[in-house]
Amino acid sequence: MQTRQLGEFKVSAIGLGCMNLSHAYGSPPTFEVAERLLLSALDAGVTLFDTAALYGFGTNETLVGKVLKPHRRKFTLASKCGMQGVDVAGDGKLVRVIDGRPDTIKKTCEDSLRRLRTDVIDLYYLHRWDKRVPIEDSVGALSDLVRKGHIRSIGLSEVSAITLRKAHAVHPIAAVQTEYSLWTRNPEIAVLDACKALGVAFVAFSPVARAFLCGTLTDVSTLDAKDIRRGMPRFAPDHYAANLKLLPGYRVIANEVGCTPAQLALAWLLHRAPHIIPIPGTTNIAHLREDLGAADVRLSADVMSRLEGLINPSTVQGARYNAQSASEVDTEEFGDVNSGASLN
Repeated sequence: MQTRQLGEFKVSAIGLGCMNLSHAYGSPPTFEVAERLLLSALDAGVTLFDTAALYGFGTNETLVGKVLKPHRRKFTLASKCGMQGVDVAGDGKLVRVIDGRPDTIKKTCEDSLRRLRTDVIDLYYLHRWDKRVPIEDSVGALSDLVRKGHIRSIGLSEVSAITLRKAHAVHPIAAVQTEYSLWTRNPEIAVLDACKALGVAFVAFSPVARAFLCGTLTDVSTLDAKDIRRGMPRFAPDHYAANLKLLPGYRVIANEVGCTPAQLALAWLLHRAPHIIPIPGTTNIAHLREDLGAADVRLSADVMSRLEGLINPSTVQGARYNAQSASEVDTEEFGDVNSGASLN
């Protein structure tokens, strides 16, 4: 497996997002299936595993810790704080809460270390910037965790170039994680270049567009009732039907290149810049092997141009998040005069 630099770590060019082993896309797999998937990824050369306190309200960290503890020295472990399950009503039911206060961050880290069965987390992200708390305060708390030896490096998720620069002034940021694929191009507004200028790795989640670019999801009515895509405008039936019209041309390019649609999506990201590290997620070992094969796909400048002309903000219908979710992130939007693009 090829490697790329992430802070002080050299990691596999394609990592593994562990979220859907516990969370988000309907019923999670059994422990045995998840265990086989994680160990298969490790055996295949994956050395970046990405989890979070939010995923399954801690169950994903518990899973990763239980399965991978015997192999801890073989990989870079990433997790996240600042958004987790909280028993707000005192009835035992956990709900998602964004909380970037220093004391909360430190307590969440203690809980994550216990669930992950490790003494130190290699890369610890602020999952969401809590806009009620100055980013400098949240990053200051993370910096304290570095000094105490609980985490080795700091990451940010779903932030703008402006916020990244403010945070980086407090403590070096190793990585920014944001959704990035052919159909979600927001990072190109500013933060991707800001990462390059600051020497920050860019970790791309949902790199195959939440299965759209796999070409296999043709009927959104089949999605599980609890699947988070049901609340995303881009997956609303009318928008999705329009977006499906982009796939025939996309498949033609994949056939020309000699790869699968999923591999084409990942290869495009790898060719975009050397500081980009995609982290696809899957529950299927065959899909895992398919994804990792993208590292061997070569794309010409002409193919890159054709792909970007086919699937882009002008051709994709529907926002990536609904209004509530959009209000919770700090990523730049196309047409936003305050994007910070001039800083790069």
